[in-house]
Amino acid sequence: MIKQTKSTRYKGFLPNFKIANFMEGRIMRRDDLLYPPNLIDTYIKKGLFIEHEAILVTRSLLKNHYSCNRCLNTDQAKFIHYQCAKCQQICTYCRHCITMGRVASCSQLLTWNGPSSRRQIKHQLNWTSTLTELQVKASQELTDSIMQKRSHLLHAVCGSGKTEILFLPIYKALQQNLRVCIATPRTDVVLELAPRLRKVLPATTIHALYGGAPEQQGYPQLVITTTHQLYRFSNTFDVMIVDEADAFPYTFDVPLQKAVVKAKKLDAPIAFVTATPSPQLLKQRQGYSFIPKRYHNYPLPVPRFQPLWRYKQQFKKGKLPKQLQLWVEQCIANQQPFLIFFPTIEMLEQALSLFSQNILSVHAEDPMRKEKVLQLRHAEISGLLTTTILERGITIANLQVAVVGTESAIFTASALIQIAGRVGRSQQCPVGDIVFFHHGISLEMDGAKEEIERLNEVAYGQGSTKLFTM
Repeated sequence: MIKQTKSTRYKGFLPNFKIANFMEGRIMRRDDLLYPPNLIDTYIKKGLFIEHEAILVTRSLLKNHYSCNRCLNTDQAKFIHYQCAKCQQICTYCRHCITMGRVASCSQLLTWNGPSSRRQIKHQLNWTSTLTELQVKASQELTDSIMQKRSHLLHAVCGSGKTEILFLPIYKALQQNLRVCIATPRTDVVLELAPRLRKVLPATTIHALYGGAPEQQGYPQLVITTTHQLYRFSNTFDVMIVDEADAFPYTFDVPLQKAVVKAKKLDAPIAFVTATPSPQLLKQRQGYSFIPKRYHNYPLPVPRFQPLWRYKQQFKKGKLPKQLQLWVEQCIANQQPFLIFFPTIEMLEQALSLFSQNILSVHAEDPMRKEKVLQLRHAEISGLLTTTILERGITIANLQVAVVGTESAIFTASALIQIAGRVGRSQQCPVGDIVFFHHGISLEMDGAKEEIERLNEVAYGQGSTKLFTM
């Protein structure tokens, strides 16, 4: 954990407020700062920037042990030794956070040590809709946990209005002049949440951070970010909310989980929000809220199973399976937007060439991902072929969903529950079709369907409240 030591050397020196707004709470590579080198040197000399080693080395008689001061990685297999052109010596860099820019033994990490940019402002909550009784209860429970600095798990089904539940707790925290972070493993969730929160909190400076995000001005008291971007923060946030806390890669990536802890202040609470909590999340909770039904009071759409025999061979031969073709044609005829999920990018690309030009594809590496989702939302295209990248964080009215190759290992029960949760989310279109096309029914498929049916039974007073283990 990075420790700050306040300096008095900068007294009488007026720092640039834009630099202060950006740097407060961050830990950044010197190479990433777009300021003149002599200005950075001056800020270091005045004590406004504190320098930190990027790669820490613990020496022993047997061998050196390395740790990364940015992402807190300690997996020795992810430290690479190389001949460095910069320092002309053998350097070590961390491969785990290489996508954020290489940090090596000779790299400088800088943190802010100057005056705080935080100011007490009058925040506004511009939202007049009505919460359901269950939403009100969960919102108040989460608010109480945050005020008491207690961790909390909000376990609420897809389409239950989790974002609306967060409005009041976030607003109450901001009123207390607390700095709030909403972190999520998925860029698409950031893109979905940011405009909604900017609309309901119009007086609050809100930054949305993800790979390739545009530069944003001002001191952000609310930050909405991917969990990877938290590598660049340390001891910053008074409240940490992890949305879609069970999503890949966060749930399997220990340094990402450490990044969440590193980015918050020592006593700051963490609120986890998800429809499909893992056993680990269920165990570590202190406060807990459970919502088994959607805000519009319609049941969760139950997936139907449809055989799609030999679909892999048909795609390879350039043929579109008949049942899938009929499903797409029906969606287009009814003017219903749709998503079709595929297990691999290769299969997605094979299928794309077999559809009309008004259907596009999207995956994690697609630089136009944001624009294509907007095209679907605005009815500029009929549908999108996608990988599991869109299993969460997308809400489109009247959306129909199909999964091709549902028996594939990548489609876990929790992933399929999330995918099914894209259907019937709006008040105007609370029902829709979710079809699992398959070449043999898997245990995960059965598990997803059974859990959705169980949640519907619980929601309407007929089923067991025993929690489902993913």
